[in-house]
Amino acid sequence: MDASASPAAAAPDPAPVPGPGLHTPPAPASRLRRLAAPVGVMAAVVGAFGFVAAVDPNEPGHYPVCPMLRFTGVFCPGCGGLRSAHAFAHGDLAAALGANALAVVGYAVFAVVWLLWMFRAGRGRNLRIGLAPGYWWGIGALLLAFSVVRNLPFGSALAP
Repeated sequence: MDASASPAAAAPDPAPVPGPGLHTPPAPASRLRRLAAPVGVMAAVVGAFGFVAAVDPNEPGHYPVCPMLRFTGVFCPGCGGLRSAHAFAHGDLAAALGANALAVVGYAVFAVVWLLWMFRAGRGRNLRIGLAPGYWWGIGALLLAFSVVRNLPFGSALAP
């Protein structure tokens, strides 16, 4: 008798029992769960801007002084950033640019990246921003140039 003709050979094998080597793939995350991280980050940013809007950095004693400015008298790239955020939160774009123009550019870049993150998260895709080392060097050079220019007489318009 042929073994392949037996009724036992025609029956399919039972499904494997999950064990240490087998696992089922996780279920896709819900849209609400995918959007939780970008929404949480925006909530933190809104909270921080709300605090800076409520507690005026133009009044002394509310925030610490920049250590670089205090010890060297040189404006760092972040000097005026709180005043810029305060003016921006109050809708005064001209004052925000006058306090720290680079910070205002940073707000715009953050908004674009955050929107991209929201769209990608809503579609179930991750946001991965992988910048080549040349871009990081370029960002560092831009910050250094901004710091140098705002401390020179011809760049006094960039000083806070």
